[in-house]
Amino acid sequence: MNEILYLVIPCYNEQEVLPETSKRLKAKLGGMIAAGTVSPQSRVLFVDDGSRDTTWQLISELHERDPLFSGLKLSHNQGHQNALVAGLTVAKDLCDIAISMDADLQDDVDAVDRFVAEYQAGSDIVYGVRSSRKKDTLFKRTTAVGYYRFLRWMGVEIVQNHADYRLMSRRALEALSQYGEVNLFLRGIVPLIGFRTSVVAYERSERFAGESKYPLKKMLSFAVDGITSFSVKPIRLITTLGVLIFAVSVLCLLWLLVTKLFGHTVEGWTTLMGSVWALGGIQLLCLGILGEYIGKIYKEVKHRPRFVIDQLLND
Repeated sequence: MNEILYLVIPCYNEQEVLPETSKRLKAKLGGMIAAGTVSPQSRVLFVDDGSRDTTWQLISELHERDPLFSGLKLSHNQGHQNALVAGLTVAKDLCDIAISMDADLQDDVDAVDRFVAEYQAGSDIVYGVRSSRKKDTLFKRTTAVGYYRFLRWMGVEIVQNHADYRLMSRRALEALSQYGEVNLFLRGIVPLIGFRTSVVAYERSERFAGESKYPLKKMLSFAVDGITSFSVKPIRLITTLGVLIFAVSVLCLLWLLVTKLFGHTVEGWTTLMGSVWALGGIQLLCLGILGEYIGKIYKEVKHRPRFVIDQLLND
């Protein structure tokens, strides 16, 4: 019996790209159903993350015209990662395998066949990995490579050049549902699940239409979440920094005592002020890092729901 496949697509203000996205996904999924690769019960599940435009109206119209399309509407904007988890949570009880991808058509739709082939070969999780970053700007390419290296140095298990284009089997989705943290960083959580994994390389395209939902400010926030959600190394670095500063302070004290004994004392206003500003800056930085972790603890202990479902359209 062919597996039921759900394509889970988080959407936030995607009215410009949704008509083309639905057209391509229908052609792909319909072709796979006709070829007998997946079950006729397979669906495209659009997750509306509290959009302010006509995204949900378009999803509703697609569902009315064709049961191949399903819709999930969240009651409030919860962010990309929460919307994705909401879609995967709903799909978990309806499908055998789920593939998550973005709505902007940057992820190669034609790679879906290879994802399913890897699953049929025995993989529970299949990662979509960019084959190159030639289309990125020099700044984005450099920062992306540096970020992945920095995460691994911090001890975070992550797949290089992988975003959220991935396949997960039902048992992998069941395992994912056991991770209840509010501070979501799926690129770090999914590798922790284990099971057999494989990689599918694909060429990432330009966004088909509309504007990116991840400007620089959100990208930086997402990067910080990735580090602080999976590594306590920054806190340990603060301890190391404190030890180093203490050691340097002792050396400076010895140097001052030696110069005083030999009568070579010199007024050191510049050195003094520089030291004060440097230590003050370091202290504020350390407080900021500690505050980031405390803020995450604050969010976790409240146990607020990650999402609330408003409507579900599914036959």
